[in-house]
Parts: sequence; C-alpha cells; structure tokens
Amino acid sequence: MTSGLVLTASAYFLGSVPTSYWLGRWMYGVDLRRQGSGNLGATNTLRVLGLNAAAPVLVVDVLKGWVPPALFPLLTPELAGGWALVYGAAAICGHVFSLWVGFRGGKGVATSAGVFLALAPMALAACLAIWTATVVLTRYVSLGSLLAAVALPAAVILTASSHGPALIFFAVALSAFVIWAHRDNIARLVRGEEARLQKGPREGEP
Repeated sequence: MTSGLVLTASAYFLGSVPTSYWLGRWMYGVDLRRQGSGNLGATNTLRVLGLNAAAPVLVVDVLKGWVPPALFPLLTPELAGGWALVYGAAAICGHVFSLWVGFRGGKGVATSAGVFLALAPMALAACLAIWTATVVLTRYVSLGSLLAAVALPAAVILTASSHGPALIFFAVALSAFVIWAHRDNIARLVRGEEARLQKGPREGEP
C-alpha cells in the first residue's frame, strides 16, 4: 500500500510538469497563462506559438499520462491491477492542477489520451478518430475534445476487456470531467464565439 501511495504521488508530480509553460518561458519568453486562452495545453501553445512549439508539448503531455499506468505497475507487481487507474488519475490531476504554476494547468485531454493509450488503446483510437474528423470538418478543437470525451465510455465498453467495470467507471468520470473543464468553451460554442484553428500559417501561429 505504501509503495502504491508513493507511486501515486510520483504520478501526480510527473503530470504536474507544466510543459507548455516552461517551453514558452524558456524558449520564447512568453507566459502562456497570459496569452490566448491562458490554458497551459498543446492547443493554446499551437495558437500562440505555432506548430513547432505545440508538437513537443503534445508529445510530452501524452507521455506524462502514459508512463504512470504503463510503467509504474511494473514496479509494484504485488499490488492489484486497479492501481494503474489510480496512477493515471493522479497524472491527469497533476496536469490540470499543476503545483508548479499555482495549481493551474491544461484541460487534461492530451494527458488523458496518454492514460488510455496505456489502458485501452483501441478505445483511444476510436476517440481519436472522432476528434480528428471533428477538427478537420469544423476546425473547433474544443468540439472535437468534447465529442471524443462523450464517446469514451462507449468506446471502452466496446473495445476494452481488461480492468472490467473499474475502467468503465473511470472513463465515465473522465468524460464528465473533460466536459466540465470545457464549460467555457461550450458557452462560446453556443454563442458562436469559439475560436477556430487557422486554415493557413501566420507569423507566430500555424
């Protein structure tokens, strides 16, 4: 139990690494908390700093979610398999509530994708297809994230055979959390004020 709690704390600390904030400050001299949406995630990095900055942020944020549920259980084989879900949840919480930047962060979509890459890759693939189709057709990243989140529990039920009901409950809880985290985006979508991805590159943007 003690080792599980230590690894849970480690998963939170790993998830808490503010990738976009550190990259923006160290390489571009920009505080992303004060630019664009103020969100410390790959999407705001893309809007403010462009694809070259957003790509490594996306990769690291996904890895922050993948490492705890994929690798931490190997360190504690004596613990029940449900600890992988705990580690994944801790990593997501770390990303959204980063202790390095006043418990602010991103909305957890990329880190959640990393968690499900480890726990239910086929379910992630289905949700990624929904996200991609939505963003390509509408250029609303937030709408793609919302639709993927809504589809996640069903995708888990249809494709994942491991972890049983616990993984389904985790998917439902995560889906609800992602929707809550995007509440401001939902309001802007309803008003027709949500920002779209640019079709073509502009200076400082994709």
